[in-house]
Amino acid sequence: MSIAENIAQVRANIAQACQAAGRDPSEVILVGASKMNDAAACREAIAAGIDVLGENRVQEMTQKLAENAYDGAPLHFIGHLQRNKVKQVVGHVDLIQSVGSLELLDEIEKVAAARNLVQDILLEVNIGEEEAKSGFAPAEVFAAAEAAKERPHVRVRGLMTIPPADADRETNMRYFQEVRALYVDINAKLFHNELKYLSMGMSGDYADAIACGATMVRVGTAIFGARHYNL
Repeated sequence: MSIAENIAQVRANIAQACQAAGRDPSEVILVGASKMNDAAACREAIAAGIDVLGENRVQEMTQKLAENAYDGAPLHFIGHLQRNKVKQVVGHVDLIQSVGSLELLDEIEKVAAARNLVQDILLEVNIGEEEAKSGFAPAEVFAAAEAAKERPHVRVRGLMTIPPADADRETNMRYFQEVRALYVDINAKLFHNELKYLSMGMSGDYADAIACGATMVRVGTAIFGARHYNL
């Protein structure tokens, strides 16, 4: 199947999940996770009406920016971001989804201030509290949101999470529900219910994430096909 056909199928699945949850499909933003796909694939996804493209790797993103791969769609950075690469990302993307430490938050603030802009971000929640994964522990998220509010060149737009890869479906959905609860609490208490994005769910579980309240899903394999990491 083509990228356009895959996007149509994912959109149909999103609509079905929304119907089951009593939600409007227009509430869910589809991010095409275009890691390890070339500029032509990105352009094909944009032509097919993808809402957003998301990149995981700074070097790959920079190369494809030079090739005008993202023209016509917003660009999000959705992968782990190292502090020494913040300068290559701030101001070049519409949203950084993966802000998971105060040190990274400070670096984004510093670079954004130097460039006289405000960078939109999501706070990443390490919902499984995995030692090898970045992100704020659930108990730290509220304080992280308060810290972000004090930084004038950073604007929090919501939360993002990636549950543990080995979680079963029931546990996965519980994690999604817990992040949704954090989102609702922080939104009401700190942001006057103006947050927009609850980014959770990928190719294998986006329907469950939508059932739990996701407003943004990050879909790679189901759109672009299997990635070939040995290349």
